[in-house]
Amino acid sequence: MAAKKPRLGAEPEHEFEPAALQGERVLGTQSRPEDDRFDRLFRPESLEEFVGQQKHRENLKVYVEAARRRKEPLDHILLCGPPGLGKTTLAHILAKEMGVTLHQTSGPAVEHKGLLTGQLTKLGRGDILFIDEIHRLSATVEEALYPAIEDFRIDVMMGEGAYAESITLDIKPFTLIGATTRTGLLTKPLQERFGVTLRLDFYPPEDLEKIILRSARLLGIPCDKDGARELSTRSRGTPRVANRLVRRVRDFAEVQGSGKIDRAIVRHTCERLGVDNAGLDEMDRRLLGILIEHYEGGPVGVETLAAALAEPRDTIEDVYEPYLLQQGYLGRTPRGRIATKKAYEHLGEKQPQKAQGSLF
Repeated sequence: MAAKKPRLGAEPEHEFEPAALQGERVLGTQSRPEDDRFDRLFRPESLEEFVGQQKHRENLKVYVEAARRRKEPLDHILLCGPPGLGKTTLAHILAKEMGVTLHQTSGPAVEHKGLLTGQLTKLGRGDILFIDEIHRLSATVEEALYPAIEDFRIDVMMGEGAYAESITLDIKPFTLIGATTRTGLLTKPLQERFGVTLRLDFYPPEDLEKIILRSARLLGIPCDKDGARELSTRSRGTPRVANRLVRRVRDFAEVQGSGKIDRAIVRHTCERLGVDNAGLDEMDRRLLGILIEHYEGGPVGVETLAAALAEPRDTIEDVYEPYLLQQGYLGRTPRGRIATKKAYEHLGEKQPQKAQGSLF
């Protein structure tokens, strides 16, 4: 006899609970190993297919076409913005548009000049070297990168001790694409060596809706526009989060729903995952709750806030704050973080009299 399908809204059997219910932060914007397979599936292959960031996308089309006509590499490009907005995807697309090979690494992986030299000497003419987290390059490696960016040459030490000498090697003209979530940590000399700097912004719901419909189609599950729109408003303006939520909603749609992504199953799934209608999860509400309940709305220093949440300062600044700041739930002042009027209203708390006259 077939197992009875749980009704929508009922508690599922334990074995049906997806990993997200076991403590995984489904709204986390950092890439995870389990995302890689789906990233390859969802990744658009051209600027035409890329959804969102319209101004940057149109400008990149011009830069690509101009470089093709001149038969030159693209100018060096710096991509800035919070995680999950498509920096790596754009690097892959630009390599494909230019018909060249993408060589990918990260700032922490290039530990010394020898590793950088190895990366640079294997580049073909016009190839793209993509360095993620470029702000984490060491000072020594960064300085060795400068002549490569400017003059397409590298200085290499040969021999040891008294017999050591520096020789200059020419490398083939290439394009450096750097990605960073912390523009403020980049040195000015490095920033100035990029010909193009693009700041990626959070996506509006209408762009996320298109991404969600496309991802659902690639996963082979029906999704109506109402379901896609409902999901888009809970995806924190981030395609990576939207795609992860699509996968989780698919689980519930197949096990507890009709096998289709619609508004009802999206709301049910997000309720189970602790994602509210503003796209905030338990950690977001906890951060705002600590500000309001423990510190009367702030201001609170980020180190104090990190200690109260038992999270590193970098996690507060890189993972939690960007969306809360952008949406107006959190404010930064010279004295620390404060909960805004919008945060009080969202949590159903009464704003203290002392804060009611503030701009927030």
